[in-house]
Order: sequence, then structure tokens, then C-alpha cells
Amino acid sequence: MLYFTLASKAYARNLHYRGAHMLHNVASALFGYLYACIWIGIGQDRPLGEYGVHGMVGYIAFTQASLWVSGFTTNGLGIPQAVRTGQISLDLMRPVHLFVMCMCREWGQIAYQFVYKSIPIYFLYIVAFRLTLPDRWTTLLYSLIALAAAAYMSICINYIIGVTALWTTESNWLYWGNHALINLLAGFFIPVEWLPSWLQTVSWLSPYPYLLYVPTRIYLGYEQAGRLLGSFVWCALFTLLCLLVTVIVRRKVEVQGG
Repeated sequence: MLYFTLASKAYARNLHYRGAHMLHNVASALFGYLYACIWIGIGQDRPLGEYGVHGMVGYIAFTQASLWVSGFTTNGLGIPQAVRTGQISLDLMRPVHLFVMCMCREWGQIAYQFVYKSIPIYFLYIVAFRLTLPDRWTTLLYSLIALAAAAYMSICINYIIGVTALWTTESNWLYWGNHALINLLAGFFIPVEWLPSWLQTVSWLSPYPYLLYVPTRIYLGYEQAGRLLGSFVWCALFTLLCLLVTVIVRRKVEVQGG
């Protein structure tokens, strides 16, 4: 019940800014529209692989909408701010694991962004480019599972970025560096298979393809549910890593007298 309360409070907090966020959605959709038009122009002279022009537009639409679930996570889950104010010492004293508390709050944020950002933006794409939904409900289900796993991995990555604030006074560069890697290695700008071979290898050795590329491919019907195994493996690894760094964080704060 406590975990649900933490998530629901984060969700409710954002409801006060629904109007501003809906206006922001228009700007985000316009950016994606221009991006789609560029690929439509490129597709006039090139086949665009297995996607084709319509498939590439669908690819862009889904990745653009999915960014609000797996890409635009709170910087460091708010931990750097808690370190600067000293709130981190109180958070560690609470009868709730720090990682679990931060994760639950972020799930509320992600749920809000999915409802008020991802869905409206994708709906605009459906209207503008006459996109269609998957024919089979299992495809939609597997896509949602892949997105949920991507959101969890993004939470874990930002948690690890956040706790670095105990060792450095500036961790924003890690957040923006992670965002740049999402754009490049997760297949946001171009599909992963179009990257140079060496960069494809780097990408698949990282969790980034599972943040955008894999959910999008599953949604479009180019990948089977077996790809979810990679997502689950990375989720497990990140869980262990987050639990480990929390132990180190507690020792770090205690050494400082907290």
C-alpha cells in the first residue's frame, strides 16, 4: 500500500500541469512531424530497408511517443537535489529501501507521462499519417511489457546516476550523456541495424536497444516476443547493481557523519 501511495502521489502532483503539458505535446509532435517528413523525402529515392516509407513513419511515431516512458526519466530520480539539501540522510533513515522509494515515485511520474504525453502524441501521429494499430492483441501486450521493462531499466540507470552525487558536485553531465547514448544506441535517430557494424556491436553489448529499438520492433511486428528475454536479463542485472550501490551509499553517508 505504501508503494502504491508513493506512485499515486507523484502521479497526482503532475495533474496540476496538464494544460501546460498538453501544449508541450504539440511542440513535441511538431518536431516528430518534421523528422518524419525528412524520412519521407529520403524514402522517395531509397527503399528504407524492410520498413519502407510508411513503416519508417510508424517507427518514428512509436519511438517519439516511447521516449516519455523510457527516455525522459527524472534526472537522477531527484537524488542529487536530496544530497544538496541534506534530505538524503532522512531518506536513508526511513523504513523503506531508498531504491524502492525512488523507484515507486518515478513509476507514478512515468504513468502520468504515458497517459498525458505518450498516448496523445501517438494519437496525433495516427491522425496525421493514418497509422494503424497492431492486428493482434498479443503484439500490443508484448509491446507494453517491453516498454515496462524499458521504463524500469531507465529508472535503474537514473538511480545509479543520482547516487553519484555523493561523490561529485555535478552529475548533470551523466544524465545528458545517458540521453545522448539513448538517441544514438537505442535507435531513436536511426534503426540500430543501420549503424556501422562496430557501433551495432557496441549497442547490443549495452542495454540501450532495449529502451526503444526492441519495443518499437515488437510493436511494428518485426520482432518476436523472444526479444523480451534480453530485457528481463538487463532488468535483473540492474536490480542487483542498484541494491549494491545502495549499500555503498549508506556507508558513504555514515562516514560523512549522516
